[in-house]
Amino acid sequence: MALAAELPWLWGSLLALALATGAAIWGMIPRYSGDGVLIEPPSTNRIESLVLWSLLLSIVLMTIAMGVRWDRVGNGPFVSLFELLMSQIWSLSIFYAVIYWRAPSLRGTSVIVFPALWVLGSWVLILDPVASFYPTTYYNNWKWAHVIFGKIFLGAALFGVGLAGIVLLRQTRFASVFSRMPSSEVLDHIAWRFMMLALIFDSLMLIAGAVWAQDAWGRYWQWDELETSSFLNWLYLGAIIHLRMTYRIPLPIGAWLVIGVFVFAFLTYFGAPYFSASAHKGVV
Repeated sequence: MALAAELPWLWGSLLALALATGAAIWGMIPRYSGDGVLIEPPSTNRIESLVLWSLLLSIVLMTIAMGVRWDRVGNGPFVSLFELLMSQIWSLSIFYAVIYWRAPSLRGTSVIVFPALWVLGSWVLILDPVASFYPTTYYNNWKWAHVIFGKIFLGAALFGVGLAGIVLLRQTRFASVFSRMPSSEVLDHIAWRFMMLALIFDSLMLIAGAVWAQDAWGRYWQWDELETSSFLNWLYLGAIIHLRMTYRIPLPIGAWLVIGVFVFAFLTYFGAPYFSASAHKGVV
């Protein structure tokens, strides 16, 4: 099989992401003076700049990769699993790049977020970039709203995972690595703010998807496997936010509940279509 035109750009994007990941981890390694006092490494700003610019380079190269593929196969990255993983890495990277740029005190979350992105990156590398068939039902403007809302939802959920991961790691011997970040209570508060943002866009995603389904298949809802899993994800997210607002949840438990949102969404988005016999089947 001839080399797909988008693959060199994809590999370049993932290589830049690998550079950002390595730099982020290196920048979080604690440095100590001769008497055992934790010190601020003098190269912190340079390392963080390297992380940000490497991430931006990854985004640019992934944008080119998707554009080249779009031109090659004639449709956007909405159909095959190869395309979906590319576009998901792209959108999640953009969402996190904005936060990394605008919130310097939260940049330590990169040691959680980047490895999570590599779950997708490693997966896409083993897939066949064969051209996908573009269903007629995808020629619909509500598709764009559904996809965009879903990407913002997943971006908020992923950043919540980054914050929750720091809270959990502070319960281990790696606590000193994150000493320059805000307290766990502050991180927990921010994480739940992002869960509220995730709930808003998850709701909008479901609404836009229902309207799209009415135009595409003549029904708003059918309770197929993907729709049911998406609805259960929405119920879970709403339930844990209600739980957090009503009771004082211990920080580690709250962190695991936040992580559960992204895990649930990941299994819904990439897992449920494999078992669905509905109109959604085959899109991955």
